[in-house]
Amino acid sequence: MIILKSKSEIDKMAVACRIVAEVLQELVHVVRPGLTTLDLDALAERNIRLRGAVPAFKGYRGFPNTLCVALNEQVVHGIPSRRRLRAGDIIGLDLGAKWEGYYGDAAITIPVGQISAQTERLLTTAREALALGIEEVRPGGHLSNISHAIQRYAESQGYSVVRAFVGHGIGTALHEEPQVPNFGPPGRGPRLKAGMVLAIEPMVNLGDADVEILDDGWTVVTADGRLSAHFEHTIAITDEGHQVLTAL
Repeated sequence: MIILKSKSEIDKMAVACRIVAEVLQELVHVVRPGLTTLDLDALAERNIRLRGAVPAFKGYRGFPNTLCVALNEQVVHGIPSRRRLRAGDIIGLDLGAKWEGYYGDAAITIPVGQISAQTERLLTTAREALALGIEEVRPGGHLSNISHAIQRYAESQGYSVVRAFVGHGIGTALHEEPQVPNFGPPGRGPRLKAGMVLAIEPMVNLGDADVEILDDGWTVVTADGRLSAHFEHTIAITDEGHQVLTAL
């Protein structure tokens, strides 16, 4: 069942989402070669709690940390560790927060120091694919219009989209109905309605779409070992169109 949120509920979600967006930007400013992903995790948890919220991911289905990290060929759900960042890496930062019972969720992928033009193009494509998906968020539109816009753009640029993991509804639970795939034909699925809130999150691979899960039971990597980029926003559907709750 898709749960519609009232204006007051969306206002609470907007607070959680703003906290996520602010903390992600703080992480972006400190990412540098030599830093460990555990350093980033500790900073994320501290800054979420300082704002009166709690980490959404820590303890969720047994996940041990506040921040999901994804280095290079990692797609999503990487566990922070003592691994140090190196110049030329890319790192996905996926963060969630809960405030007064409501969740916010967002992700970005950023360079560590200088990266190649090829890698920069991957990040740009994934970011633009998300933007094009968000453009399809409006009352009366089909859910699959979002999915199709993401897939069409990413594939037109020569990349693939991950099919094994998808976006989701969000509210008083971190994951609610509906699922939001990043692929598929337009004009299908439920009609979008004001009050729906969606976490849209394309995962775009430099190579094939196939992925594997490592032995830790969490970290998703590309099957061919090539790079992946992940971007995510939480979006509320309004009578007029949409509101990107995790935008600063």
